[in-house]
Amino acid sequence: MDLMTIAMIAAFAPLAGALLAGLLGARLGRAFAHTVTIASVAVSLAASLVLLKEVAGGSSFAGTLFTWLTGPGWSLHIGFLVDRLTVVMMVVVTFVSLMVHLYTIGYMADDPGYQRFFAYISLFTFAMLMLVMADNFLQLFFGWEAVGLVSYLLIGFWYTRPTAIYANLKAFLVNRVGDFGFLLGIGFVFAYFGTLDYATVFVKAPQLAYTGIELIPGDSWALGTIICVGLFVGAMGKSAQFPLHVWLPDSMEGPTPISALIHAATMVTAGIFMVARMSPLFELSQAALSFVIVIGAITAFFMALVAIVQTDIKRVVAYSTLSQLGYMTMALGAAAYPVAIFHLMTHAFFKAVLFLGAGSVIIALHHEQDMRRMGGLRRYMPITYATVLVGALANAGLPPFAGFFSKDSILEALHLSHTPGAAFAYALALAGVFVGGFYSFRLVFFAFHGAERFGHGDGGHGEAGHGQGGHGGKPHESPWVVTVPLVLLAIPSVAIGWWAIEPMLYGGWFGQAIAPTETMKEMAREFHGPGAMVLHAFASAPFWLALGGAGLAGWLYLVRPELPARIKAKSGVLATILERKYGFDDFNDWFFAGGARALGGGLWKWGDRTFIDGFMVNGTARLVGWLAGLARRAQTGLVYHYAFAMILGAVVLVGLWTTLPRLSGAIAAVAGRLGS
Repeated sequence: MDLMTIAMIAAFAPLAGALLAGLLGARLGRAFAHTVTIASVAVSLAASLVLLKEVAGGSSFAGTLFTWLTGPGWSLHIGFLVDRLTVVMMVVVTFVSLMVHLYTIGYMADDPGYQRFFAYISLFTFAMLMLVMADNFLQLFFGWEAVGLVSYLLIGFWYTRPTAIYANLKAFLVNRVGDFGFLLGIGFVFAYFGTLDYATVFVKAPQLAYTGIELIPGDSWALGTIICVGLFVGAMGKSAQFPLHVWLPDSMEGPTPISALIHAATMVTAGIFMVARMSPLFELSQAALSFVIVIGAITAFFMALVAIVQTDIKRVVAYSTLSQLGYMTMALGAAAYPVAIFHLMTHAFFKAVLFLGAGSVIIALHHEQDMRRMGGLRRYMPITYATVLVGALANAGLPPFAGFFSKDSILEALHLSHTPGAAFAYALALAGVFVGGFYSFRLVFFAFHGAERFGHGDGGHGEAGHGQGGHGGKPHESPWVVTVPLVLLAIPSVAIGWWAIEPMLYGGWFGQAIAPTETMKEMAREFHGPGAMVLHAFASAPFWLALGGAGLAGWLYLVRPELPARIKAKSGVLATILERKYGFDDFNDWFFAGGARALGGGLWKWGDRTFIDGFMVNGTARLVGWLAGLARRAQTGLVYHYAFAMILGAVVLVGLWTTLPRLSGAIAAVAGRLGS
């Protein structure tokens, strides 16, 4: 079997599973739906592993499936590019997706939309694979929009809940803002390069990148900068970067399995992957890289601060995702593209653990999500507790867990980078390490340690809409279909950093798939192996900052649990700012949503009702009525009135007949004199 056939199996197996589950699931039952989708994703994972083995041996390839559209001197096609960057993403996406599929059997067991959910998540996997396997901008855009569409369906899966409908509409609209910039970037590529094929664009880029374009008369911009900024605006939407981050926390309205899939391996990682894939373009624009690194720094630090005031267990993890995506974006801006992909990979595992662990807790507490109604769960849920603890340790970046290797590599890249804004980013990244350690262990200590607070609430607000904060039963460990994926995801959260850091960052793993940079060369000179990196960490600032954050969380939530409420009460406006998420949602609701409603109301009131209905339609009727009223006055029914009108008309006609020739002659004479 040739590599193209294997690639097609990897890409289209999840689509086949989605179609079978969606079209036949209602007739053939739940077991059929989850069996066919799990089998299809497992086949895709197996094919991805085969491609990983082949590509590791030097068998990278690109091939066209079919030509979609042709024109004079250009053609648009659908095809695959399978290189070392592609196969890393394929394995991560399919493995995490397979774990989420297995987990869903237990989590969605009582949901009436069981078959529909399996069809959606399998379709989501297909869309992400088409995105990462694309060899041209056309297919990239197809996958880009497809993951956005399926995320809309999944975030609003419980469509009877107004909050879910609000959340999926918000995600859809915010991503359309980013996608507008993305489409502009692709449009400039096609207009100036005459093709959408990656290989051709990358070859032509050095000659065309510095072409001046006047978007505003008198203000010239380099073509490369315009394209890269446009593409990155798309990434800001998909990867939830400031200020287009507002949709991601609300995506928690979807079921927990899709929260894990969106936040760990699909959708939000699409923007990071895309910038890494476009590294030959971004290397030609320092202005674009500076823009990227500053946006990433703002997102990483300020979203981490919001995580420390959240009480919904899923929203803590959601804001953690925002912060981690900011770290990946900073690595991209520092021209350390392999480091960004490395952190994307490690983050996929430990973030999936955290989300699925949170879902396990939600199941045990009858769909309760408020951490204020948890506590002491480690005694009842030892497997969930152990895996969430591993996820928290990796998320905080403590050695020797996977997140340590990737996050410290990002900090090293920022320290060595020459991108304008790198010093600013490095400072915020260091501060974010302390905050990350705090919010990671705040979740662990608040939910799993301390006094048992479940059974004393006044009703939950769980995602299934029937949380029971006042239930009297004790929680218990989740079934094996929930805990097995947690364990399988926790293993790489511990070990993948040790194994992958050297080949991925310093062993030339990505080859020509990612542009080589000076930042990576300088980092390679400082690297002496994963063991030495772990030993050096104990004398470095990031380790003590992360440990300090974790220690502070332990002191506040274990030793002095009464203090957080006091600190919040005394924080005043600062706590309010964080709880209001810096006012972005309020501003968007007031300015964009409120402005759109006001504009629509104005157009309806003054445009439709006053001008069209009032003036054009009713005004025309009134004018006709008024003219008819005047004409009616002349219809007296008296013969002498009509005779008088006829005589008057005849006099007027005779007068015009006699005076018009004279008047025209006089006009001609005057014109002749003026002409002479």
